[in-house]
Amino acid sequence: MILWLLNSFSTLTLGLLLVGGFTGLAVAGSLAARRRFPHLAGGEHNEMVGVALGMFGAIYGIILAFVVVTLWTQLENAQGIVSAEATDLALIVRSAEAFPPEERARVERAVGQYVHAVVEVQWPLMREGRPSYDATVQQTHGLYQALQAYEPTGARRTTFYEQAADRLSDVAAQRRARIDMAETSLPMLLQLLVYGGALVILPLTFLFGLRSLKMQLLFVSAVAGLIGFSLLLVMVLDRPFAGELSVSPAPYKEGALVQFWAR
Repeated sequence: MILWLLNSFSTLTLGLLLVGGFTGLAVAGSLAARRRFPHLAGGEHNEMVGVALGMFGAIYGIILAFVVVTLWTQLENAQGIVSAEATDLALIVRSAEAFPPEERARVERAVGQYVHAVVEVQWPLMREGRPSYDATVQQTHGLYQALQAYEPTGARRTTFYEQAADRLSDVAAQRRARIDMAETSLPMLLQLLVYGGALVILPLTFLFGLRSLKMQLLFVSAVAGLIGFSLLLVMVLDRPFAGELSVSPAPYKEGALVQFWAR
């Protein structure tokens, strides 16, 4: 459901839906509570409700802060993995410049096929939450074959060949890490705490009575808006390869790899 929302709507639209939805729910709930229990406007339960709101709010705030920091770190790690993989591929291309023309062309062709498979085949699968190792397994094997077919001669070519082989090992490791990252999401228990906690705190604000209806609605709307925005932040950060704020495949089209995208 979250993947569908991220890939179907812009972040602005999701923000309006979540923040607006929670604010509308808070206003409607507060009005319904005052109509059903008119004595709440007198604030006779404010002390007890205030204690409950403070306690639950503190616990929820700690959980939310932990989740947001964890998800932000996850997003940064995913971006770092993608950048590292693209950099290693670019360095293989650079190292292959020391090879004979035929061997260099074979390596460049293998790298080009790999980056196209990553961006055009594997990336859409990752956006949909269906990452597949098989999507680039043939191209990965092609990279190894391109290097293994060459027997370097001379110290200079041997040095660059060894560097290319080392970078290829790093590419394989980064590829696995990237696909594993695309499969990760917030554990179910934390999802229950984050989304369920919002549904616990919001109704408590209905019980906090203020004589002024405008001030009452302003209070519950502010709390609801903050909760809605926090949930939006959790949602867009939960999936690093989906939505507008997702990791971009742009590194595979930059630097030494740009030649593979020339039309």
